[in-house]
Amino acid sequence: MTINESIASVRKSFRADLDSFPSDQREIELLRSKYFGRKGLFAGLYKKLAVVSNKEKPKSGQAINAFKIELQSEFEEKASLISGDNKDTDEQSLDLSLPGFPITNGSIHPLQQTLDEIKNIFKSVGFKVAYGPEIEDDYHNFEALNIPKHHPARDMQDTFFVENDVVLRTHTSNVQIHLMEEQEPPLRYIVPGRVYRNEAVSYKSYCLFHQIEGLYVDKNVSMADLKGILNYFVKRFFGEGTTMRFRPSFFPFTEPSAEVDIWDDKRGKWMEILGCGMVDPNVFDNVGYDSSIWHGYAFGMGIERMTMLKYGIDDIRLFYQNDVRFLEQF
Repeated sequence: MTINESIASVRKSFRADLDSFPSDQREIELLRSKYFGRKGLFAGLYKKLAVVSNKEKPKSGQAINAFKIELQSEFEEKASLISGDNKDTDEQSLDLSLPGFPITNGSIHPLQQTLDEIKNIFKSVGFKVAYGPEIEDDYHNFEALNIPKHHPARDMQDTFFVENDVVLRTHTSNVQIHLMEEQEPPLRYIVPGRVYRNEAVSYKSYCLFHQIEGLYVDKNVSMADLKGILNYFVKRFFGEGTTMRFRPSFFPFTEPSAEVDIWDDKRGKWMEILGCGMVDPNVFDNVGYDSSIWHGYAFGMGIERMTMLKYGIDDIRLFYQNDVRFLEQF
């Protein structure tokens, strides 16, 4: 087959393909490759020049080049028309009168909401906010709080040990020791933060949670002052109609000690909300305060527990699962 006959054959094939030109972009590229690719029909035409005489080779090469330019022009024109049709279809399918997709705003985590509310209540009556280390030495976490080594109270708190005498704090009470070591009385602080206990994870316990500690040190501070401030807090946080009670308890760093309960109408029983008491004189002695002059009270509560009681949540694990269906309710 001569060069002219080969050109005629490619032209015939091209006309047939042009009449049934595809609308899909992938198929258009396949058709482009069929004619103009490295192994396409035009590549085959150029290979035929190898058997053409030297005298006819320039004329045949010019004929193939001109033919290729012609077909490429027709191909691109057809391809651009197809692309334009698709664009028109896309534009027609876009209804600019429809409302846009909603962009949802994030929300403050329920634990943070509760913590902020508690902080604001105590700040409104003169408490300052302080923070302290979550990785703590044994002295500040236990011994200075009247919990010496081998004290039975240590068994109440399953501790994560970083080193022999370094722990992940088991309560925020460690910060009250730092405050009293660094400042002279009177003191009035609340101390929020994370604490860690090596406990089995269940609906009512978690290996980390949040506490807020309260400390007030001054002359002539009494248990009546403690009951007054906690009564004020409970009424502000849970509502004026909340019924509360104090009952005796034990904490190594307070004496006397008490736990505070509120009556839960939904559950029909008393629910513990916090522990409290008068700062033990031994704790004052450990930080260099004269316990014959200075007196104080301390209290501590779990933020997760307060949130669960206020909003009727029955599983502590929900706070840490990041389930939007749960979080967006707050």
